[in-house]
Amino acid sequence: MDAGVAYFPTHDGLGPAELARLLEARGHRWLMWAEHTHIPASRETPWGGREGAPDLPRKYARTYDPFVASAYALAATSALRVGTGIALVAQRDPITTAKEVASLDHLSGGRFDFGIGAGWNREEMANHGTDPRTRMRRMREHVLAMKAIWTEHEASFHGDFVDFDRIWSDPKPLQRPHPPILVGGNGPTVLDRVLEYGDAWMPNHGNGILERIAELGERAGARDIPVVIMGPPCDVEVLAGYDAAGVDRVLFWLPSARASVIEAELDRVEAVMAELHDTTV
Repeated sequence: MDAGVAYFPTHDGLGPAELARLLEARGHRWLMWAEHTHIPASRETPWGGREGAPDLPRKYARTYDPFVASAYALAATSALRVGTGIALVAQRDPITTAKEVASLDHLSGGRFDFGIGAGWNREEMANHGTDPRTRMRRMREHVLAMKAIWTEHEASFHGDFVDFDRIWSDPKPLQRPHPPILVGGNGPTVLDRVLEYGDAWMPNHGNGILERIAELGERAGARDIPVVIMGPPCDVEVLAGYDAAGVDRVLFWLPSARASVIEAELDRVEAVMAELHDTTV
């Protein structure tokens, strides 16, 4: 089991290029960004959609656009894989997003990973013109439309939310048929989405994940679908459970802070992964 990091790239924390260079210098291979275009001041939707959730951290309203951050990080490195963890595709234009993904992947030599999700902040979606009640169906159409754009010379798509006829959009992604699509989420129907249009499942750490990993394996049959866990604790016992379940990668959240704070957290991550590998050899 490999490890990477996830980060809210805020204007008052270590910048995307600086963080990417630091990670590559320390031997890390994966960096994923969160996305929120804004946070509605009403704050009607509880954090994560969970009643009784604590106050939303300030970083949610202060983060850079993840595709802009990716461009800086990819340009500053030569081997680090960079991506979205997650991009809120239900509130993004699919043609524009397809162009951004293809451009980043092509310019970076095929180092972009496309983590996606439907989101939880209903007011944020509504401000983008997305009805929260239709976000799962809209996300599906957006992903399928982007796949058509990436893989067809003259792409068309006709759905309830996305509709276009015969378009040209180059360059295509360097990775074939397209960058890996990591489907985020822990909801009851998330495995349906993974199996239909995903290349990997990227749930948040939490209860019941091990059982659902087994379910995914059973439903996938001969198809190999990697699992990437977002936000596990630095706990060898928890990580060993994921390793035994066949998890491919874990992504540890880094604080949106200056270099000294981030380096201290990386020390913890590297120490716990070294301990895990010592115990599983």
